[in-house]
Amino acid sequence: MREPRRPPRRCIGCQDRRVAWAKPRVDWCYECLPGGPFTPPPCGKCGSDAYFSDGLCGRCHPGGPAFTDACRGCLAWGVERRRGWLCSACLWWRTHYPLGTCPHCGRETWIGGVGGCLLCLDQARRLQEPGRAPDLAGATRHGQQLTLANMRFHRHRTPRLKSPGRTPPFTPTAWRQLVLVEVDLDPEILRRRRLAAEGGLLDHCREVLDDHGDRHGWSVRQRNVVVQSLRLLAVLQDTPGAKIAASDVAMLPRHGGNIESTLEVLEAAGLLLDDRLPRVERYFAERSVGLPEPMKAELDVWIEVMLKGSTTVPRRRARDPETVQLHVTAIMPIVRAWAEAGHSSLAEITTEQVRGALPASGGRRNLAEFGLRSLFEILKGRRLVFADPMRAIPATPVNSSVPLPLDTAAIREALDSPDPAIALAVALVAFHALTSAQLRALLLTNVLDGRLRLGEREIPLADPVLVRLRSWLDLRARTWPATVNPHLFVSRRSAPRLIQVGRNFPWTRTNLKPQALREDRILAEIHATGGDVRRICDLFGMSVSAAMRYAGTLDGIDSGGPRAPVTRTQDGE
Repeated sequence: MREPRRPPRRCIGCQDRRVAWAKPRVDWCYECLPGGPFTPPPCGKCGSDAYFSDGLCGRCHPGGPAFTDACRGCLAWGVERRRGWLCSACLWWRTHYPLGTCPHCGRETWIGGVGGCLLCLDQARRLQEPGRAPDLAGATRHGQQLTLANMRFHRHRTPRLKSPGRTPPFTPTAWRQLVLVEVDLDPEILRRRRLAAEGGLLDHCREVLDDHGDRHGWSVRQRNVVVQSLRLLAVLQDTPGAKIAASDVAMLPRHGGNIESTLEVLEAAGLLLDDRLPRVERYFAERSVGLPEPMKAELDVWIEVMLKGSTTVPRRRARDPETVQLHVTAIMPIVRAWAEAGHSSLAEITTEQVRGALPASGGRRNLAEFGLRSLFEILKGRRLVFADPMRAIPATPVNSSVPLPLDTAAIREALDSPDPAIALAVALVAFHALTSAQLRALLLTNVLDGRLRLGEREIPLADPVLVRLRSWLDLRARTWPATVNPHLFVSRRSAPRLIQVGRNFPWTRTNLKPQALREDRILAEIHATGGDVRRICDLFGMSVSAAMRYAGTLDGIDSGGPRAPVTRTQDGE
């Protein structure tokens, strides 16, 4: 392939079109030439009126945007500059195999696992007999047949045999060699080794990957990403055959690998060593770095009891990880301030020091009080502190917020969103006051005969909700036809798996918050019914105390009369 020329310079006048000539040098295009504008001449080769530069059009000029030449990898005709003079097959081929000299055609190109370039492999596949491996040496003895770019397809329906010369099979081992010194690999060396990695771990997981991908509807791109990740792990593995730690997989993105899909394949293949810490433990470890050892040991006891509970006296149930994380967020700035003040143990803390460290008022003070109370209560029960300094500090009451109605126009706009996921999520909350957690946990089997089943509750769906539900299900079936995810809402990340969508799906693409929209729906109902608390409890599955929070707004908001329920009619208006 001849090396195409670079595109000529741009006109110094308009900074858009190319210069009229490169030799002799001209710095203006025809329209910006001094004394112009002038009409450009037709192309000297094809006669086209689309003048580019040097008397040629953009298709005939070697530096033009539409100039066509042969692929640098497989010599297929029909590639352009914008794709780096590579066809679609070679764009994929070069990311999977290293550069080298092909032993069959002698060209400097990317050499695949079969021991030849893509051009020689295509020639061997044309002459391949059913049930036999491709013979590159025999097929390329008298030359190769060139093709047009981007015209490859699966020509063979019969299964092919693997070429000889592969690495020995992967043999799992029960032991693992520990690393004495951690050494950061050179990225370029790692890339070359990854491209050259074949057999071994990849072959061992190939069947598992295909089976797992077929069952979960994985795309070709997602499977290729996992293949690259397995090659990276094969290169980075210190003990070939040992189980792969999940913490090692978590380091793959820095080298262009994938985490979640790779973990699923390794777990299905029985090669995963799950050493991941729960999120709250990682969160606590990050915020407790640098604390004195006695204080750190006391906090470790507290976090272990909070997460796992205690069967010894004093007994204690395990707390929800999100609750523990809230406590950690609230108390760690206070504990770190005590450490910076010179305290090495929480046993040195007095009631006056606690009062001085607590925020002045508000929700932050209330959270800090609850966190410190649980901390010192556990430490006192384990006899790690002499006295509980929180016993003399009463709990600070927190003022409850007042539910406020939302802008009706914003709700209507979200209900009419062109995104079916947004329209359905907003409709379910606006009409039936579902929580964000309930939306994410909804299964396809929860909807039957126009009714929504949530535990023991059975909710007849409003007609506007049913219309938006059908629209979303149609889009879901078209976009992810092979997904086995049982949840009603799926995203690009959750569709190939069995997990729920993220907490912010699809609310990041709207100006509404699910909790505020739920409050607006309940507030509209309490105003429409004149404060019927019993009906609110039965309709939305709320407690009496929660319903009274909304009933208390009858005298403070919209005192002119009951507030008409907005966006609740049959046509969604």
